[in-house]
Amino acid sequence: MGVKEITLRVPASTSNLGPGFDCLGVALRLYNDVTLTRALDRKAHPRIITEAAKLFFARAHRRPFPFSCSVTERIPRSRGLGGSATIRLGVLVGLNALCRRPLDRLSIFRLCAELEGHPDNAAPSSVGGFTVARGENIQRFDVSPRLYFVLLIPEFEIKTSAARKILPSRISRSTAVESCGNACALTAAFASRNYDALRGAFADQLHQPFRQKLIPFLPLVIAAAENAGALGAFLSGSGSTICAVTLQHRHKVAAAMLRAARSKSARMIITKADNEGLQILQIRIPHSAIHNR
Repeated sequence: MGVKEITLRVPASTSNLGPGFDCLGVALRLYNDVTLTRALDRKAHPRIITEAAKLFFARAHRRPFPFSCSVTERIPRSRGLGGSATIRLGVLVGLNALCRRPLDRLSIFRLCAELEGHPDNAAPSSVGGFTVARGENIQRFDVSPRLYFVLLIPEFEIKTSAARKILPSRISRSTAVESCGNACALTAAFASRNYDALRGAFADQLHQPFRQKLIPFLPLVIAAAENAGALGAFLSGSGSTICAVTLQHRHKVAAAMLRAARSKSARMIITKADNEGLQILQIRIPHSAIHNR
């Protein structure tokens, strides 16, 4: 007999980082816990869990079995912090453990990216740190604890599908070149840990100008963060969260962002990067399995 129950802790992520659309992400010290348990009877699950399980069993060539799944959610839903990716990853890794691990970590990341439709949240939540997701492959770099991520989380949700529908099908070459250069500068700064070089590199022309329709105070909050000393700020994923990155004055940056948003219901979280990625918190093995070893 194998594992009967497993609990996993999966970090949130901030993705795109401005110009790194669908490519760049950072895992954050904000977590969802996912517990999977073998069950005697088939349980009814939300669609996000059912779809992940169906894909896992098909790709792992394992016969489906009943299981229960519970999620302790600390990551706000539909706020651009990769909450859906954490649940999908938790289900995939949990089922993999219950099936004696037929798939490796990279294969599970690829399944999650397929379910998400983009890899920029699945990558950092899986392996931690700053990640560059290119197709089915990941490059990752540790992020220094000196760097703070200041999150302004509005009270309203934004569905990723809705945020994608408002993007244009074409952009100019000059716009593409500008965003490409900034994305490369971001990657170089994170890889080298020369974080001062991040300043000015979060500017984006690929998605933020268009998604501003959904978050009208976005440019005001970004400007306020930078004026307060942040290295830069950007729309986290498809929003509605706005993330600032700073080496100092984190509380001053947070206060400036909140004032600029002019919202009494928005909340602030100041956190750091998570360099571990998905972690197993607890595994329960049947007593008979332990006795027979």
